[in-house]
Amino acid sequence: MSRRTVTSMLPALLTCVLTSDACRREPPLNPGAMSFFITSVGSGDGGNLGGIEGADAHCQALAAAAGAGGRQWRAYLSAPARTSRPALNARDRIGQGPWFNARGEQVAANLRDLHSDANVLGSKQSLTEHGAQVDSNIHDILTGSTPEGLLAGTVPDVTCYGWTSTRAGRPMVGHHNRMGGGDRPTSWNSAHLSASCTPKGLDSMGGAGLFYCFAVN
Repeated sequence: MSRRTVTSMLPALLTCVLTSDACRREPPLNPGAMSFFITSVGSGDGGNLGGIEGADAHCQALAAAAGAGGRQWRAYLSAPARTSRPALNARDRIGQGPWFNARGEQVAANLRDLHSDANVLGSKQSLTEHGAQVDSNIHDILTGSTPEGLLAGTVPDVTCYGWTSTRAGRPMVGHHNRMGGGDRPTSWNSAHLSASCTPKGLDSMGGAGLFYCFAVN
């Protein structure tokens, strides 16, 4: 190796010495192990996700396209009672864990850890189904939930009428990167209410109609 080559490598080598992050490779994608992701795209109609059923189907379709369609997927969303069913709490819909992201990294061991400081959710771990980080400018994630994963209420409406409408309501959102404003800015699932259920309203506060998906089995 020539002296010139060694000299040209010195800045990179020095950076590696000063910060291990610069030389740390990301784990490879592992869709077979994936049991948690943030949707890479929303439904296209703000908080109208086609109801809980439509949101679940969206999770299932994205997972299948990423090579993880062999599992049952559900959206982490709470919803009010309907004549055909009782109220839904997000935490009751997603199984017992543990959950892993698209790179096979465990984000939470169980429901208790998921809803406590024991989880490792954040900008580097809360990935899409493709293993990509979500833009920090799009940090609002739809949940309709309290920090404990329960329905955040019905007055005011915090679920876009059970995720079926853009006409009224202010959905409860979390921050995937655990940063920003609101009553609980570091909460991944219950940071604040968004401006409205419309695409424009979600966008105005840093949202794009994205939500969390978990594998039940």
